[in-house]
Amino acid sequence: MRYALKVTLAAWLAAGAALAQGSLETVATFGSSTPPGNIAIGPDGRMFISLHQFYGPEARVVEVHEDGSTTPYPNADWAHAPGSDGVGLNGVLGLNVDRRGVLWLLDVSGPEHAGRLIGWDTGAERLDRVIYLAPPVIGDDAFLNDLAVDLTHDAVFITDTASPETSALIVVDLATGQARRVLEGSAFTRPEDIDMAIDDRIITLGGAPARVGVNPITIDPANQWLYFGPMSGTAIYRVRTTDLLDETLSPDELERRVERYGDKPISDGSTVDGGGNVYITAVTHDAIGVVRPGGSYEVLFQRDDLSWPDGFAYGPDDKIYVTVNELHRSPPLNDGTDGSQGEFKIVRFDALVPGAVGR
Repeated sequence: MRYALKVTLAAWLAAGAALAQGSLETVATFGSSTPPGNIAIGPDGRMFISLHQFYGPEARVVEVHEDGSTTPYPNADWAHAPGSDGVGLNGVLGLNVDRRGVLWLLDVSGPEHAGRLIGWDTGAERLDRVIYLAPPVIGDDAFLNDLAVDLTHDAVFITDTASPETSALIVVDLATGQARRVLEGSAFTRPEDIDMAIDDRIITLGGAPARVGVNPITIDPANQWLYFGPMSGTAIYRVRTTDLLDETLSPDELERRVERYGDKPISDGSTVDGGGNVYITAVTHDAIGVVRPGGSYEVLFQRDDLSWPDGFAYGPDDKIYVTVNELHRSPPLNDGTDGSQGEFKIVRFDALVPGAVGR
């Protein structure tokens, strides 16, 4: 089944060359059946988005086509809830495409099923592998949120937002399938005690003011540094990938190797360019910002229609793509009511410094 978009995508690359650096272009807008979550763009320019389950859409992941339509992806069976044969997705938020064209889907866990890291070969259109994420690596409160892929070290790094006390990173060895939980409950993964105020309202989750742990995550083009931080936090941190992969380090030793990279607002997604500029979605300010290598934060774009900018993807055209999904108006964050106002979209802008996200 295809869902019509209001804006076609046929001129992505052609139009991109004509844009002045610093401008923000709306690439596509979506109807209510297609609330975007995160976004991934392959080395061949193919675009994929997860559909945010806070809005309850039937599909989990779709491919966005150049002709302005979407199709369930990887196929109709896999893109929907699992059947009796286990084929399907329970719910996907985080997704990423590596340089080989493998789309990594982070399938959430639940009371009766483990979480999964699913690799789908977008070139051959076949399942690459499935890695299960189960106790004790994840707990009953797990919320598998986002991920970064590191093919230099054959690893994937995952943010498990979980509860404020148990928020952590998960390190997955793609060669063996082994997964480890690190930095759980650390100062770098726990949320700070700050309110999330949007449209003159304190956002609540589960009946209490939202306090969301580690969420934004990205990796530099050389796969040397992993950048991350709590959504409800005022700092972005980084740690060397080699330290995360070093199983001989004690929890305290690993914590001592984490660096504070710079300031940030309450944020959802992130990505980084070849110059060490870490881009941040500023959800409480209707804005997209950047943390410079010196640690300072500045706003790049601020518009009323950037209503909860969410996920980033670095495109092969050296443009940065961002989803916008009004998430504070979704039922879980809006007292059970869908208050969305038709501002689901993808926007893009030129990277300040070219350099693809590490894959």
